[in-house]
Amino acid sequence: MPLHPTWTDIALRLVLTLIAGVCVGLDRSVQGQTAGLRTTILVGTAACLAMIQTNVLLSLDGKTSSSFAVMDLMRLPLGILTGVGFIGGGAILKRGDMVTGVTTAATLWMITVIGLCFGGGQLALGGLGAAVAVITVLGLKSLDLRIPREHRAVMIIRAPANADPADLEHFLSAAPYRARFRRLKQASTGDGVELEFDIRWKRPELSDPPFDLIGRVAAPYAMVSMELTSEPAS
Repeated sequence: MPLHPTWTDIALRLVLTLIAGVCVGLDRSVQGQTAGLRTTILVGTAACLAMIQTNVLLSLDGKTSSSFAVMDLMRLPLGILTGVGFIGGGAILKRGDMVTGVTTAATLWMITVIGLCFGGGQLALGGLGAAVAVITVLGLKSLDLRIPREHRAVMIIRAPANADPADLEHFLSAAPYRARFRRLKQASTGDGVELEFDIRWKRPELSDPPFDLIGRVAAPYAMVSMELTSEPAS
């Protein structure tokens, strides 16, 4: 970092941070995420300004104890990163078993570091980080949706009172599904029993819901419900 940055240096750093914030945050807004374009720009610009202020104060670092100022300048960017951690924590939401906002929180963390790079004058490093962030958020999204991943669901089936849970578990475990019996209770209608199973299968995120399993179960049995979950059933 230069000891005395000019206004041209400062303007260039802010403009590059603004461009990076727009490129990274645009996808978040399109997806309707909690932290979208404006939030990404504000977080990145705040980090950039903090690092510019550190750069401006750099010439005052290392003064003697009798001087008017003795400063540890790295506390400022480190404090910015800590503060963004709180913002990222607020972006992560849990609705029942579903956890959302993790990518948004990571995006805020990334744009903060990019802003610190630009603010500190490391323009090439900041530009490289912005390119990596844009490629990750936009370019790798379609690939991520095509990666097979494990899905989980809780299925409740109404069956005759003499139904064997082991037989039903075997019936539900046809490939690619795996079933595990959880509990049995009397049907709310008083006719037969309700058996609850933990169902797991691997498919890409873009694949259709398990309509084939639902159709196969609905033929000989009455399916009460099937609820998708994001955590292993306890």
